[in-house]
Parts: sequence; C-alpha cells; structure tokens
Amino acid sequence: MTPDARVYVAGHRGLVGSALVRRLERAGYKNIITRTSSELDLTRQADVEAFFAAEDPEFVLLAAAKVGGILANDTYRGEFIRDNLLIQTNVIDAARRHGVQRLLFLGSSCIYPRDCPQPMREDSLLTGPLESTNEAYAIAKIAGLKMCEAFNSQYGTKYLSVMPTNLYGPNDNFDLETSHVLPAFIRKFHEAKLRQEQTGEPAEVVIWGTGTPKREFLYVDDLADACVFLLEQTDHVELTNIGVGHDISIAELAALVADVVGFEGTLSKDATKPDGTPRKLMDVSQLNALGWEAKVGLREGIELAYAWFQKSS
Repeated sequence: MTPDARVYVAGHRGLVGSALVRRLERAGYKNIITRTSSELDLTRQADVEAFFAAEDPEFVLLAAAKVGGILANDTYRGEFIRDNLLIQTNVIDAARRHGVQRLLFLGSSCIYPRDCPQPMREDSLLTGPLESTNEAYAIAKIAGLKMCEAFNSQYGTKYLSVMPTNLYGPNDNFDLETSHVLPAFIRKFHEAKLRQEQTGEPAEVVIWGTGTPKREFLYVDDLADACVFLLEQTDHVELTNIGVGHDISIAELAALVADVVGFEGTLSKDATKPDGTPRKLMDVSQLNALGWEAKVGLREGIELAYAWFQKSS
C-alpha cells in the first residue's frame, strides 16, 4: 500500500476509523474514500455493491461495526450479531468481487475463549467457550476472520484480520449505557468532579463488579499505526494480535483515571454487577517480531483522551 492508492476506510467516524484516517493523512495518502452510515448503509448488500462499483477502492480497512461494553453487548445480542454479520459479509465479498488488493478486517480480543491461557495467543482461537456477555459479538467477529481466511484459501486474496485489545482515545463512545470501561470511567469521574466542585459535597463513583478483572488498553492511534505498518511493510495475512503486552486491574485503572481527571472523592464497588472475562491480555510477540511495538503509555493516553473529551463535550 502506497500513498497514491485508493483506500476505503469503512467506519471513518468511529474510534478506530477516525484514527486510521488521521494516520493515513499524516503519511500523505491523497485518495482516502469514506462514507457516513447515512450515505452508505453497509448492512444493505445492493448499496455496498453499488458503492464498490462506483469507487473501485484498491485497499479496504474495515473498521465499521456495531460495538459497545458489557451492558450493550448483553442487552442487544440480536442487533450485535445481525448487524456485524451483515456489515462484514457485504464488504468482504464486495471487495473480492471488485478486485481489492488487500483488506484489513478489525476484530476484537473477545473472540478468544473466556478462560483463555494468558497472554492470549492467536492459536487459542476456538479452543474453549466464549464469555457469555459478549458471545453474539464475538461469534460475528470470528465469522468475519474465518471468511477472510477462507477467501485467501479459495480465491488467493490477501486479506488480513487483526485483533486489537481494548481501545480508547479521540472519538470514543462516552455514553454510560453503551461505552467500554475506560471512556465510561473518564466521564463518570469528570462528572463527579464537577458535582463536587459545584456542591461542595463529597462525591462517590461506583465501579461495576469486584475491580479484580485485568484488562489491557491500547491508545487507538497506536492501533492505526500498527494497521498501516502491516499493510505498508508486510504481506502478512495471518491472524495478528495488536496490543501493548501488559495489563492492569479495573480497580487500578479506576484509580489512575481518577488521578488524571483530578477526582478526589470516594471509589466504591458494586459486586452485584458482572465482571466479564477475568483477564484479557494479548500475546503480541508475533507483531513485535514483524517490527512493530506500541508507543503511547497508558497514563499519557488517558491524558490525551481526557483532553479530547473535555474539548468535545
């Protein structure tokens, strides 16, 4: 992939898609193709077919997806499996039929078994039961990466599936009903801090679950950098984890976000709420061996994400 290529970024307004566009623009790419969901409904096969016929992209970065945290995944199971299966099937098949040179499919670490050995290696896929709260989403993503593998085998395509760890950064979803844990913490602590300043009364933030599960967090611009690296510098088509290679407990994360935000109130835990998977740490040795490592530290990334949240809210 070179800067003169026609590159379609599906989902360019989302957390991942917007980071991909920023990374491509910094590298001098001039022919970045985008469409909003109102301009192109990726769940409609005929619309996707017409778009590919008209735009003829050479590369596709498939970041469009229906995503959310534990509550959203568990509540809207039907929507999560239906919409993601439709989006990825339509785009991947259209890419094949219109001769796209390479496609990069964005998956998720939740594809791995709930009790997967840590850190999670790429060959752990399909070796055990999934986490029940995000099973529908995970099954859709597994179908997408297996579709890429099957197309590579039958049609000789060079489609690559990457599995990022938990992501955060600019253009994240900060809605408390549907967001992931880190942006939810940023909003909760920010709003609690404001209440405390306005009322002078001590504020409290409640953390879902026991606080003991451990999670790995990757700043989204690092993910974008890894994706572009894989397309520009390699012909790699094997399933590839993208992460930082170390994790932090939810309780430790809450304390860190509270410190960055400047919240000085009380933290408590609601152990009646689900914890989700006990631990999700990615084995990134394959990606590191290819020559790429994450650059943005967790505290620095949270500071950048909080600054963006304040600016955009």
